[in-house]
Amino acid sequence: MDQLVSAYIKQMKLAAGLNTQRIFEAWDACSGAAPYTLRRYFRGGKLYITLSSSVIRNQLLFQKDALVEKMNQYLAQDSLFTKDNNTVGYIQTLVLK
Repeated sequence: MDQLVSAYIKQMKLAAGLNTQRIFEAWDACSGAAPYTLRRYFRGGKLYITLSSSVIRNQLLFQKDALVEKMNQYLAQDSLFTKDNNTVGYIQTLVLK
């Protein structure tokens, strides 16, 4: 069944959009800042996050590298995340605004 779903995602070219949504879910699950997140944007390996609280943003700035690692581990365990997608892959950089 997993192979069938993966083949369907590749055939319908849904991988980039699905990967982006999985990245946003990884942010919500790993950061704990989902209630304070105003905007999310992913492009070129960079995840841009706009937060409503400067206090939360400053706390997360100290944890940026650990958050990127934690989110990538979360994505590696996600069965719907397409790991070999050239357009949307793992998170390389986190930019907090």
